[in-house]
Amino acid sequence: MNVVFAVKQYISKMIEDSGPGMKVLLMDKETTSIVSMVYTQSEILQKEVYLFERIDSPNREIMKHLKAICFLRPTKENVDYLIQELRRPKYNIYFIYFSNVISKSDVKSLAEADEQEVVAEVQQVITKEYELFEFRRTEVPPLLLILDRCDDAITPLLNQWTYQAMVHELLGINNNRIDLSRVPGISKDLREVVLSAENDEFYANNMYLNFAEIGSNIKNLMEDFQKKKPKEQQKLESIADMKAFVENYPQFKKMSGTVSKHVTVVGELSRLVAERTLLEVSEVEQELACQNDHSSALQNVKRLLQNPKVTEFDAARLVMLYALHYERHSSNSLPGLMMDLRNKGVSEKYRKLVSAVVEYGGKRVRGSDLFSPKDAVAITKQFLKGLKGIENVYTQHQPFLHETLDHLIKGKLKENLYPYLGPSTLRDRIAVCP
Repeated sequence: MNVVFAVKQYISKMIEDSGPGMKVLLMDKETTSIVSMVYTQSEILQKEVYLFERIDSPNREIMKHLKAICFLRPTKENVDYLIQELRRPKYNIYFIYFSNVISKSDVKSLAEADEQEVVAEVQQVITKEYELFEFRRTEVPPLLLILDRCDDAITPLLNQWTYQAMVHELLGINNNRIDLSRVPGISKDLREVVLSAENDEFYANNMYLNFAEIGSNIKNLMEDFQKKKPKEQQKLESIADMKAFVENYPQFKKMSGTVSKHVTVVGELSRLVAERTLLEVSEVEQELACQNDHSSALQNVKRLLQNPKVTEFDAARLVMLYALHYERHSSNSLPGLMMDLRNKGVSEKYRKLVSAVVEYGGKRVRGSDLFSPKDAVAITKQFLKGLKGIENVYTQHQPFLHETLDHLIKGKLKENLYPYLGPSTLRDRIAVCP
């Protein structure tokens, strides 16, 4: 059973058990986050829940027409807040659910505080571990691979080009919500949008696709709708065309809120990519991560550091990548690049990251060679890749984890680097899930 689905089921049962009528969810900080992750605002409204409130909020209004569903952790602090709440109840009736075991003494304290007899129910929402985490059972026991993040400091520094990754990197997402209030010309109903693979089919189908494919898929959806209006056909050649189309057709906007949302998100991503010249930055990042031409890499990094569109954050990342790759190169020019960062006006907090990332993931500490394959097979693969050319220059890089897992599956991990503990040999323990 999926964990999110299981939690959603339990919360739904709490709400349903309270019966019909308008409700308020009274929660603590952690349970608020849980509910926000598994429910969209529209979903929770359909269940007659009209308010989310924190039990520690001091300025809640008295609303005797509402039922209160309390979903709380059984901490001493929450019990104290609940005791205060029951002594001066703000709502008509209370259904109390704790996320774990509550002591008998705390239950007694709550009962004593309920002088107005507003509590209808107190329950502990507890589930057995296997119900929430039902992993597939295999004949071969699972193998735990323990890794050190410092073995690959390169991957986290690279711009990513899949939809989900770009949203996280460029826009930021919190509890499945994206704040678009700073987007130029944003409409009121799109200032905050929800991206959830559980409730958004388009997002579920496209979250791991690259950026070019996302735009193409949105365009296809909109063109399918346009076919129903042959007299009003228009070409959709760009993100701007798509946004204009959505704004000009209220009926489409109403029927396809999901598409409207994604056109807005993709439009903002496109704007940021152009504003920060991220295609050009990413191409040089990939060169630093995947190629070994020091002269070309240095020239390209210096050129981008002179570009006023390149942000201080992106500039610092380029120099960090250079520092990691060419740390011990005979012609290392890191001092000059650090001076270029200073001249560009890059703040000290970003400049300090260059030495910090080398200290954290440099050649001295990592157990792998990220840039120079030593075995014959790896060298041959790199050579053939160079002969065939690269299909997408922005996605050449493969995380070191990919190679590690490939070796693990084939039983080729070096035991001096990955010591094995267990009753059987490493090769015999590998189970590949389809």
